[in-house]
Amino acid sequence: MTTMTTNLPKQNNDATIFARMTRAVRLYLEQRETRIALERLSERELSDIGLTRTEIRATVKGMH
Repeated sequence: MTTMTTNLPKQNNDATIFARMTRAVRLYLEQRETRIALERLSERELSDIGLTRTEIRATVKGMH
């Protein structure tokens, strides 16, 4: 049996948690900004991009 080792540094668990929290906050802020922008559009403008007002939250929530 062969064992492989790498010289990659192990990530500090605190740094990993902080990075995930930072990404989550960024995503939340991006989604919030997008939702607000879409909510400011008229019904006609929403229709032009294929959305209804009731679809805004679900559409924004699906952003990645």
